[in-house]
Amino acid sequence: MPGPTRQRERAAESEKEEEQAGCPECESDSLVKTGDGELMCDDCGLILEEENIDRGPEWRAFNHSERQSKSRVGAPTTQTMHDKGLTTQIDWKDKDAYGRSISSEKRSQMHRLRKWQERIRTKDAGERNLQFALSEIDRMSSALGVPRSVREVASVIYRRALKEDLIRGRSIEGVATSALYAACRQEGIPRSLDEVAEVARVEQKEIGRTYRYIAQELSLGLEPVDPVQYVPRFCSELGLSEEVEQKTREIIEVTAEKGMLSGKSPTGYAAAAIYAASLLCNEKKTQREVADVAQVTEVTIRNRYQEQIEALDIH
Repeated sequence: MPGPTRQRERAAESEKEEEQAGCPECESDSLVKTGDGELMCDDCGLILEEENIDRGPEWRAFNHSERQSKSRVGAPTTQTMHDKGLTTQIDWKDKDAYGRSISSEKRSQMHRLRKWQERIRTKDAGERNLQFALSEIDRMSSALGVPRSVREVASVIYRRALKEDLIRGRSIEGVATSALYAACRQEGIPRSLDEVAEVARVEQKEIGRTYRYIAQELSLGLEPVDPVQYVPRFCSELGLSEEVEQKTREIIEVTAEKGMLSGKSPTGYAAAAIYAASLLCNEKKTQREVADVAQVTEVTIRNRYQEQIEALDIH
């Protein structure tokens, strides 16, 4: 039998011969190997060789109910549940495998089983702590309207804080809220500290203090928030046009290059730029309207607005 070296040489020779042969359809020499291992013509798209393995299921389904009944796996694991979704779940329906209602004796037995199932899901105080914290993160995420990815990142940050014993001496709600705020910043989802504090059960001062401590201890390395991230949401809530949004971005970029952003609140800076852009584009909004959306004071908008106008040399 030929050795592995000889086999590789033969495979390389056959591949070279195929490439030299060219495309039988358009007679082009530009044959390429795709990421799936297919040999195809780059000009006409003809597949000359395919050695794909179908890694999908061997069954077919044409609607959701068929897919659910034929699937043999459960939901994917997730960091947003304390047991990562790997626990056994007892269905709430009082029916047997054939869909028939069960007797009253069996119903009371299933009720007791569900109760004990819920009790034994958490084996110690650490898991109960984690379960409560993750439910708080889920509640606040829903109230803030952030995507699923932010909830996953916030759950991972909280798990890291729990593992490093950073929870000791601090409230579970405070650390959970700080983890969510850090996840929003890490994922580039603009949510100010005021907005997070509105849906939290702790004071804003505690959230800020805990957030700084966690970010330092876990070395999160979060960059300052870019005011441009707030512009689309604020403009949408104010009902402003695309022209105003584009002008706002220009104002922020030009003034930030002159070093005016340093030490300023990103929400106040974005709000002032939106107010200035609305005046320049003849879609005027009052300072009170912009301040309510951005959750800043009118004084902040006036101060930032004057600085930006002077930097742009507009009179």
